[in-house]
Amino acid sequence: MRLAILFGGRSGEHEVSRVSATAVINAADRTKYELVLIGITKSGKWLLYDGPVDRIAGGEWEAIAEAAYAKDPAKYGVSLLGTGGRSLKDLCDFVIPVIHGPNCEDGKVQGLLELADVPYGGSGVTGSAVCMDKIIAKSVFKDAGLPVGPYVPLMREEIEADMDAAVRAVSVLRYPVFVKPANMGSSVGITKVRAPEDLPSALKEAAKHDRRLIVEQGVDGREIEISVWGNTAADLWVSCPGEISYKADFYDYNAKYHDEDGLTLTLPADIPAEKRAEMGELAKRAFLASDCAGFARCDFFLEHGTDRWILNEINTLPGCTSVSMFPLMWMESGRSFSELVDRIVELGIARYAEKNAPRT
Repeated sequence: MRLAILFGGRSGEHEVSRVSATAVINAADRTKYELVLIGITKSGKWLLYDGPVDRIAGGEWEAIAEAAYAKDPAKYGVSLLGTGGRSLKDLCDFVIPVIHGPNCEDGKVQGLLELADVPYGGSGVTGSAVCMDKIIAKSVFKDAGLPVGPYVPLMREEIEADMDAAVRAVSVLRYPVFVKPANMGSSVGITKVRAPEDLPSALKEAAKHDRRLIVEQGVDGREIEISVWGNTAADLWVSCPGEISYKADFYDYNAKYHDEDGLTLTLPADIPAEKRAEMGELAKRAFLASDCAGFARCDFFLEHGTDRWILNEINTLPGCTSVSMFPLMWMESGRSFSELVDRIVELGIARYAEKNAPRT
C-alpha cells in the first residue's frame, strides 16, 4: 500500500506537526507500506519529499524538497485534485494527515481528501470541524448531556468594539479563567488570568490567533486523558487513562514540548476502577456525539472535592511526539506505535468502504 503522510501545514502548530509526523513515519511498517511523504509549508505550498526523515522535525526538509522540485518538477510536482499521474489519487492509496491546528485538524484537509476521493485516517469533515472549535464542541457536549465546565464565548469584533462589555460578560465566571482561541491546539494563544484587570491583554493575545474566543472557568482538579479508536458504537475501544502533572502554572506550549523535566506523565492514571470505567463511557459518548471516527484523544478534569468528571475537549489529530499522551496511552495498553498506525489505516479504509457502499 502507498501510504501518504501529510505534515507541516499553515498553522501555529506547524513545528509540532513535523515532530509528530517524524514519529509516525518511523513507526510505519515498511514491509507493509510504501511511504509517500508530503510536506505543506507555512505558506501553503505542497511538496513531495523523499529526503532523510531526520530532516523533517527541524525544518530542513523544506529546502531539500524545494531544490528537488526545481531540478525535476515532473517528478516532484503534485496536483491536489483530479487524475493524471501526479494527483493525490494517483500518488497514494491512503493518507494519514499529521497536521495539527487550523487548515487540517478543522476539517479543511479532510474536505479536500473527500473531493479527491482518497481514503484517509481519522475523523471526517464534521467531526474534525466540531472538535476543533471549542465553542461548538462544548455546545455539542452539553446537548448530549455530557459534563462541561462554565464558559463564555466571545468574538474578536466584540472585544475590539467594547472591551469593557467583554470583561463584564466574563464576570459570571470565577477566577482564575483561561482565555483561548476557539480554533487552536497545543495551548497556542492561551493565557491563565487570575484577575479582571488582566483579562483585556489575554483577550487581545487570543484574538491574534482566531476571531472566535472562549473564556473557560478554571477547574480545580487532576488533568486526565484517554484515547479512543473505532468508527461506530459497536467497535469503540478506549486506552488506559493517563495523568499529566507539571511544574508550570498550567499545561502551556512550553510545558508540553520544551520542559520535559518539569512534566510528569503517569500511565496508567491512579484512579479507582469505577472512575476509569465511567471516564471511558463518557469518552465514547463524546466521540460519537461529535461524529468522530478512527481515533481521538479525550481530555478530562477529575474535579477535587466533587470527584466528578468534566470533559474539556476532544483532539481528533493528537500529538505523537515523545511526550504525547495519545501513543503513550496505547503503548501502555499493550499496543505498539506500529500497531497504532496499522489500526488507523484499517479504520480509515473501513469507513471509506462503508461510506461508498451501494445502498439498495
